[in-house]
Order: sequence, then C-alpha cells, then structure tokens
Amino acid sequence: MMAELGGPQPADRMPDKVRRDVAEAAADLAWIQMIVPDPAGPADPADPAQVAGNVVIWTHELAGTPISEIGWMVLPEYQGRGYAKRAVRQLLARARDERRWGEVHAFPGVGNAASNGVCRSVGFRLLGPTDTEYAGQTLRTNHWAIDPAADLVT
Repeated sequence: MMAELGGPQPADRMPDKVRRDVAEAAADLAWIQMIVPDPAGPADPADPAQVAGNVVIWTHELAGTPISEIGWMVLPEYQGRGYAKRAVRQLLARARDERRWGEVHAFPGVGNAASNGVCRSVGFRLLGPTDTEYAGQTLRTNHWAIDPAADLVT
C-alpha cells in the first residue's frame, strides 16, 4: 500500500502525524474521509475491518504557490474493487458543491497504474511527470489536476 510512497513511515513518526491530521481536520484545513466498503451497512468506527482506506484533501505550497492536493490509499485486501474511485469522486463532488479548494492536484507514482487510472476516470488532466518530495524522499510522480466544478466525471 505504501510502496509508491517509499514504504511505510517509521512508527515513531505516527503519533505526531495523527495529531497534525486531527488538528487540521478539526480546523477545517483538511478533509479526511474514511473509505468504507459498504457505506449502506452498519458503521462501527471501533471496527477497523470496516475501513478499507482513506481519501484526504488539503492545501500546501508547491514551488511557493498554494495548491489543493488530494491523496488516497486503500488497504491491499480492498484494492481493485473501485473503492478509491468512488471515494475520490465523492470528495471532489463535495468540493464542487461547497465551492471549496479550487483546482485540485494529485501526484500518484508513475508506476501506480491503479491510482493513475482513478485520476483519468474521474476527470483529472495529466500535466506530466514530476519529482515530488514526500517524507524526506524524492518520488517520481505523475502530476494531475482537476477543476471539480468543470471537469468532474460523475
């Protein structure tokens, strides 16, 4: 699941990351949505087996310019079932409906066919390959962008 991001992050970094994520979500600086395999079924947030992954949208700077970025991950046992595409589409539809985030960017690894396919299928346009910094590493990614108000494929 984390192979395209350089592998799992060290466990000692996770408490700070979770605190930052919670603070950003609480301040409405990021939207963090869990991917639930059966959204119509009963939800039990204490049961991790009911969470297939997550999708997140946030703002940060790229080359000194603020951008909105979306990213997602799906646990291996849930991959290939369309969950990522559904979750990305839902979060972008919310961004469109709330007129929030503006143009949204995604940076899946160039070798991540599934995530690049998600981008293509929901209406992102490919801007080209680029080097992206993540967790102290430089990753080769594809740079995609979408204007949810104009380009989202539903």
